[in-house]
Amino acid sequence: MTYMGKDIEIEIAIALLKNDQVIAIPTETVYGLAGNALNPFVVNKIYEIKNRPLNNPLIIHLPDTTQLYKYVKDIPTIAEKLAAYFWPGPLTLLLPKSDIIPDIVTAGLPNVAVRIPSHPLAIQLLHKLPFPLAAPSANPFGYISPTSAEDVKKMLFGKIPYILDGGPCTKGIESTIVGFDGDMPIIYRVGAITPDAIKKIAGKVEINQKKIQNPLSPGMLPSHYAPHTPLFLTNNIATLLKKVPHSGTGILAFKNPYPFIPENCQVVLSQMGNLDEAARNLYKALHRLDSLKLERIVAERVPNAEIGIAINDRLERAANK
Repeated sequence: MTYMGKDIEIEIAIALLKNDQVIAIPTETVYGLAGNALNPFVVNKIYEIKNRPLNNPLIIHLPDTTQLYKYVKDIPTIAEKLAAYFWPGPLTLLLPKSDIIPDIVTAGLPNVAVRIPSHPLAIQLLHKLPFPLAAPSANPFGYISPTSAEDVKKMLFGKIPYILDGGPCTKGIESTIVGFDGDMPIIYRVGAITPDAIKKIAGKVEINQKKIQNPLSPGMLPSHYAPHTPLFLTNNIATLLKKVPHSGTGILAFKNPYPFIPENCQVVLSQMGNLDEAARNLYKALHRLDSLKLERIVAERVPNAEIGIAINDRLERAANK
C-alpha cells in the first residue's frame, strides 16, 4: 500500500536513520522515537532523548513476519498463531532474543519485544531499511504519549532532526504486549487489542497485574502516561466535584459534559459512548487539558470492557504520578 505524497519524506527519514540519527515516526498506536535497533550507540540516544531509565526495555519494529526469525528464537506455536492473526497491528510479542539484538534494547533481559505496525507509512519505511527500528513513544519519559506529529514537535523540538508526519494515529493507545509461559499467553500491558480478542485466538490468556520499577517488558511501570497537572481518577465526577474547587479544575469525561465547569476546561472523549473513539481521543485530550495549566484534572473511568480496559489502565497510571 502506498502512502501518497510521502515518497520524499520517507527518503529523508531513511537517510537520517542510516546515518545513525533518531527520528519520530507514525504508527497506528502512537508516534515512536525511532532508531537502528541493532546499533547500541543509536539505542542509547533514544534513551537519552526520552530521559528513559536504561532498565526499561524497548520494542523493536519489523516490516513483516519473514524477518522475525532473524531477531528471535524458540517461538511458541501459540505466538506464531497470534502473529498470523494480529500482524500487522497493535500486538507486541515478548520472545527470546537472538544474539544480534543488543542487550541495551532489552535492558539485559533474555526476551525482546517485537511487533509489526500497521501504519502504511511505517511499513513502507521499515521495508526500505536494512535494520529493525527500536521505537518507544516519542515523548519525554513518563509523560503523555503523542498521537500526532504536532504532539511530538511540542515535546521534542530541538532534540530530534525530523518527524515523519503520518497524520493522527488511528488507535491512539499503545500496543498490547503478550509474553508466554510455555503455551500460556500472558498480557504484560493491556492495549489496543483486548484480552478477549487474544483469548478468542489463543483459547486462554492471563493478565499480569504487576506494575514494577524493574519491568520485565515495556509498559509495566506503575506511573506513566501522566500530564504535568495532577490528575484525579474517579467513577463519579459529579461526586468528586463536590469535594474540589471548580476554579482551576479541568474535566476529562467519557461521554457527558458537566455543569459549573467552563466549557473550555472540559473534554468529552466520545459523545456517542464509543470506546474506540475514546481511545483515539485520550492522549489528545490529556495534552489539551495539560496545556491549560490548571490546578487539577478530574478524569472519569470509562466502562471497563473491550479497549476501555486499556483506557482505564492509562488513566490509573497517570493518576499514580
